[in-house]
Amino acid sequence: MNYNRYFYGEYGGQFVAETLIPLLDELEENFIKYKDNKNFNDELDYLLKNYAGRPTPVYFAKRLSEKYGVNIYLKREDLLHTGAHKINNTLGQALLAKYMGKKRIIAETGAGQHGVATATVCALLGIECTVYMGSLDAKRQRINVERMKMLGAKVEVVDFGSQTLKDAVSAAIKDWVTNVDTTHYLIGSAVGPYPFPEIVAHFQSVIGLEARKFFIEEVGKLPDVVVACVGGGSNAIGIFRGFLEDEDVRLIGVEAGGLSEKVGEHASSISYGKKGVFQGSLSKVLQTEFGQIASVHSVSAGLDYPGVGPEHAYLFDIGRAEYYPINDKEAVDGFFELTRLEGILPALESSHAIGYVMKHHKEFIGKNVLINLSGRGDKDLHIIEDYVRGI
Repeated sequence: MNYNRYFYGEYGGQFVAETLIPLLDELEENFIKYKDNKNFNDELDYLLKNYAGRPTPVYFAKRLSEKYGVNIYLKREDLLHTGAHKINNTLGQALLAKYMGKKRIIAETGAGQHGVATATVCALLGIECTVYMGSLDAKRQRINVERMKMLGAKVEVVDFGSQTLKDAVSAAIKDWVTNVDTTHYLIGSAVGPYPFPEIVAHFQSVIGLEARKFFIEEVGKLPDVVVACVGGGSNAIGIFRGFLEDEDVRLIGVEAGGLSEKVGEHASSISYGKKGVFQGSLSKVLQTEFGQIASVHSVSAGLDYPGVGPEHAYLFDIGRAEYYPINDKEAVDGFFELTRLEGILPALESSHAIGYVMKHHKEFIGKNVLINLSGRGDKDLHIIEDYVRGI
């Protein structure tokens, strides 16, 4: 892999105001200092095991496998405390902030899972917390808004732009620039200027490392295919990191195909995007014909984002990972299929990965397919209800 200090191939970098460079340098310096530090990792490992609930199991979905003729395994990140993989990264970054002496954490959230996970770890560690959220997302995920408030976080609702995740990120960056001395910006996905994509990938790589260990010990070989949903791409890069060097393992990212291929009706940055700088890094970005950031749509608030992490853009360009869209209906079908056949309610984000395997199952017959179940679907029940009713 052509990775260096700032870039994944040509993607990544630090396309930010000069005033932010010293902050990013400070963050990189501390990340390098602590990521291999025994005391830091002992404390993080204890919290991941005894607070978050790691390791999570890999579950063989027997009924789903029998119906589609594919050996389908699920990495159960939905079983973690707070209900999603987001807790891995928030524990790591919040602990890093504590070691850096920061007294305040800010974050952005779309589906609310990252916001809840951030509010949770801030309550745990006694750190002041503010979470930015687009007003549209806040309405779609009102239960998670209440959870964040109960955990002691201040929720700042963003009313400008598309009122979704990208606007929440912009508001959080503005806050960070204003309060640099006391505040750590806890980015929730593998996006933004270096070193954020690398930090998030590092703390989420536990997903792939655990899955790889399971397959070697329990199945006797690696999976043939690894599938994960991709918005910004944190859960996908987390599980991909366990298999990047295993060239016989296909890596498939599933993007939000939304309503159609028309600009503004999907959120498939790699499938339909172009190279562009967005929120601090060079990656694949959905743009209008005039080069402006395009509006996006997905039934899943967590995938409703016009960009993607730079490492994913690089993996696509070199052919190491494949990326395909799945539309809203196919994702909702995936939600109901897993719920009814296995008794597991997946998050709408993860439902895109399930929908992809269902749609293309003939391609995988007889193979071992590992799907990263990034979160649980309780938060999405009212969205599913509205979707079914045609609202």
